Amino acid sequence: MIKPVVWKNRNRNGLEKMAIKKADIEAVAVKPEQYPEENLLEVAFAGRSNVGKSSLLNLLTNRKKLAKISGSPGKTRTINFYRINDAFRIVDLPGYGYAKISKIESAKWGKMIETYLENRPNLVKVAQLIDIRHKPTAEDRQMYSYLQYYGLDGLVVATKADKVSRNEREKSIKQIRETLKLSLDDIVIPVSALKRTGQDELIEVLEQLTETDSE
Repeated sequence: MIKPVVWKNRNRNGLEKMAIKKADIEAVAVKPEQYPEENLLEVAFAGRSNVGKSSLLNLLTNRKKLAKISGSPGKTRTINFYRINDAFRIVDLPGYGYAKISKIESAKWGKMIETYLENRPNLVKVAQLIDIRHKPTAEDRQMYSYLQYYGLDGLVVATKADKVSRNEREKSIKQIRETLKLSLDDIVIPVSALKRTGQDELIEVLEQLTETDSE
């Protein structure tokens, strides 16, 4: 049974507002038997290696070292489950598209991600991370196609927003929308872990996702 989410404060739209006050690693998995129970809703985060996923997760949870930041892309080789406020989970999927890993290793990671997407009924959404400075790659487009197939698409986080000007930011978001063929209802949120911007909007989306589906 899915545990209902209860929030205490309210945001500017009158919805109960979430503040992430507790975040703990709950499980590290490479196969379904190692997943935690399906008693909490989950929102997963996916993206290319070195897209800034660990920095984003640390920003969202206000923890400097919850997700380990590595100077070597491709280090995340497991699916990491983080328990948030004892109410839902954020799931960190292995990064894809790193050229220096073998094709066999890459295929293994791909299968690991696919197995999770296919067999996790409490998974409500996958946020796909795209480096705002670059046009989405073939791997990014493939991942988004996977998410569309599983009905988990619709949320894109444009990382490293501090690296471009405001004018360039709008052009980059337009390029992301066009390349991934996003609909008008799909959400793109520019975020900067360095400048600590965009996280409030993303947290609000996480709140709405978990709150709506837990009713």
